[in-house]
Amino acid sequence: MLAVVALPMLPLAVALLVFVFPELRRWAAVAGTAGIAAALAAAGGEVATEGARRYAIGGWPAPPGIALLADPLSVLLLGLTTVVSGAATFYALGYWAGHRDPDGRPDPRERAFWPLWWMLWAGLNALFLAGDAFNAYVALEVLSLAAVALVAVAGDAGALRAALRYLLVSLAGSLAYLAGVALLYAEHGLLDLASLAEAVEPGPEAVGALAVITAGLLMKTALFPLHFWLPGAHSRAPGPVSAVLSGLVVKAGFFLLLRYWFWVYGGWEVATGTALIGSLGAVAVLWGSVQALAALRLKLLVAYSTVAQLGYLFLAFALISEPGVAGNLGQEGALYLALSHGLAKGGAFLMAGTCLWAAGNDRLEGIGDTLRQLPVSTAAFALAGISLIGLPPTGGFVGKWLLLRAMAESEAWVWLAVIAAGTFLATGYIFRVLVPVFQAGTEPPPLERTPPRIMEVSALLLAVAAVGMGFLAPVFEPLMLGLQGPSP
Repeated sequence: MLAVVALPMLPLAVALLVFVFPELRRWAAVAGTAGIAAALAAAGGEVATEGARRYAIGGWPAPPGIALLADPLSVLLLGLTTVVSGAATFYALGYWAGHRDPDGRPDPRERAFWPLWWMLWAGLNALFLAGDAFNAYVALEVLSLAAVALVAVAGDAGALRAALRYLLVSLAGSLAYLAGVALLYAEHGLLDLASLAEAVEPGPEAVGALAVITAGLLMKTALFPLHFWLPGAHSRAPGPVSAVLSGLVVKAGFFLLLRYWFWVYGGWEVATGTALIGSLGAVAVLWGSVQALAALRLKLLVAYSTVAQLGYLFLAFALISEPGVAGNLGQEGALYLALSHGLAKGGAFLMAGTCLWAAGNDRLEGIGDTLRQLPVSTAAFALAGISLIGLPPTGGFVGKWLLLRAMAESEAWVWLAVIAAGTFLATGYIFRVLVPVFQAGTEPPPLERTPPRIMEVSALLLAVAAVGMGFLAPVFEPLMLGLQGPSP
């Protein structure tokens, strides 16, 4: 169990270390990432051999039940967090190295960045291990406040406005979530999610609690029409922050929604609610894709693509609630898309950050001139893009194929049409970036600065991993049925 406890505590310790000793940031990046990866490997091995693992915190067993929980679902998302955050951490070392003044002194913003960065990682790990509603709330707050501050680290007026909007929406979402938890606690005197799964019974109090919890988490996940804060925050944040916000942070609300809808309330008839959420997901796929096609900046295009890609995860909600084969396929498809999207979108945002870093702007007008001088970044965006489109043999293809099979099983032909339209639109906005690279033109103006190799390689590794997910489907399949939690 020490490995499970170490996953949130280690990045928290590194955050304190780099706050007190900022000159150790490089050593901390290497040692912290390696330590978290080792702890995850140990925790994953325990889950694989012994099943779900619980750790009661502070001597509070159920009731009320304050505990960490490691099960297949949490291990999958912790693995995604480790890969994306690790790549973005090394990317950030190169990113901030380029912001030094002529005398070699670091940018003052870097000193604020690293403690917040590790706090964000600690919040993600704590949330994916939360076995109770209280820990989930605390982790949500740590995660949200660190994310907002990291958006503001960029320092320009646009970033500060985006951070303020993000903060207000995040606080509203947290209050709604906390109100729902309070309703459940007042009714049952429980916080442990496994115990609540046995205690919650149909009734107005339970329905009201689920409604406000869902509303709060949808704000944090930015599902249409609550997505209005996401494009600004994700496009204005520093490059490594954008990658983690899009690839990981928005998954936090999705993770908790899975826990509540299909575990705590799993024995209920939820088809009406999941159909509504699925409908919002369908609109998000189309709306986000259209906005990405109309975007004038690369990072804004990738941000609106996140709105669209999140729509697929919630479109799957309408399929997971189906009985039998369709529900299992919907569940596997949703989780596979969540993993492959995190990798692909992390790679795409790192690549977009490299373009902005090197050229001084990320306007799509003239993007071909920039990308012709950054062949590794261009390859990274191309590989990430084909996964986002859903072309074989990528992880995005496997996820969409599972959803299509679930739709065929349940004869949900309208959802199938949405996936087809979303795929067509995604092809449009991905090729909108790539086609200018191959168009003949005059000699491109030189880049303002040449990015460190670690920045381009980090983006490429995440993009390759998104493609590799397609080949690893047989390995991941036994872990995909991870929504059912352990007994209390």
